[in-house]
Amino acid sequence: MFLSVVIPTYNRLPILEKCLRALENQRITAAIAGYEVVVVDDGSTDGTVDWLNRHRSEFPHVRLLKQDHQGPAAARNLGIEQAQGETIVFIDSDLVVLDGFLQAHVDALLAGEQQQGSDRLFTYGTVINTCNFEQPTSEPFKVTDYSRAYFATGNVAIARKWLLQAGCFDTGFQLYGWEDLELGVRLKQLGLKLVKCPQAAGYHWHPPFALDQIPKLIDQEIQRGRMGVLFYQKHPTWEVRMMIQMTWLHQALWGLLSVGGRLNERSLAPLLQWLINQGKPQLALEVARIFLNWYNVKGVYAAYREQS
Repeated sequence: MFLSVVIPTYNRLPILEKCLRALENQRITAAIAGYEVVVVDDGSTDGTVDWLNRHRSEFPHVRLLKQDHQGPAAARNLGIEQAQGETIVFIDSDLVVLDGFLQAHVDALLAGEQQQGSDRLFTYGTVINTCNFEQPTSEPFKVTDYSRAYFATGNVAIARKWLLQAGCFDTGFQLYGWEDLELGVRLKQLGLKLVKCPQAAGYHWHPPFALDQIPKLIDQEIQRGRMGVLFYQKHPTWEVRMMIQMTWLHQALWGLLSVGGRLNERSLAPLLQWLINQGKPQLALEVARIFLNWYNVKGVYAAYREQS
């Protein structure tokens, strides 16, 4: 089995370097005929392309593709189109893996095929969030790292043929969110089964939460709301409504928890800063999700009204 690891990237050079060095140090068995790392630069302006060209000899598995800034859906589609492997492994450029990462995915794929008597499956590895830049893989799994997503491109391996048959990613998702889960709906319609692969752990790095990140996070939630409506227009089901938080239950839940929006980025700022000062930025971020989810729900319904 030959693997193509497809990584879209946009202005993430420092953590991308750690990501690529980890992928160069993979331990593989005869089950893996070889692998390539297809980095798709989505119009970065931080010197990513120049740096990769200068350090080409340090990354023999890396093949660099470039496009104007079009978003991760288009970048992944380009990676799929140009991939040489029959199996695609998607990870994000801010993910750092252990040396048995690729082998764990392949072992799980082969075991799943044997158990199910079919290759209509894909593997989904564990994603562990960390803000430890120096040693991202030292972070333990936390309750907040648990995911119920069916198909998420942060850490997944799938046969290239199924992606092509499903139609790849919809590039209409040009804002933040949902392009991978929407593809997951189409893969499920093809009868593909999810095989969880906790041994294929990826450590998702992000900078420690700080108050100056809040405007960007709010904007992402509003964008996610708008893309959620596009998701629902393509698949108008109750399951999708639950996923994008477009139900009376979510309105009631986040409206109640945020006290109708009174607990917001301004009123909670002193508490959030205190938690950050106490060395608990992750807890501060979880508290901030009270108003971030409220912005998301409001964004969903605002976009839905515009489209109605």
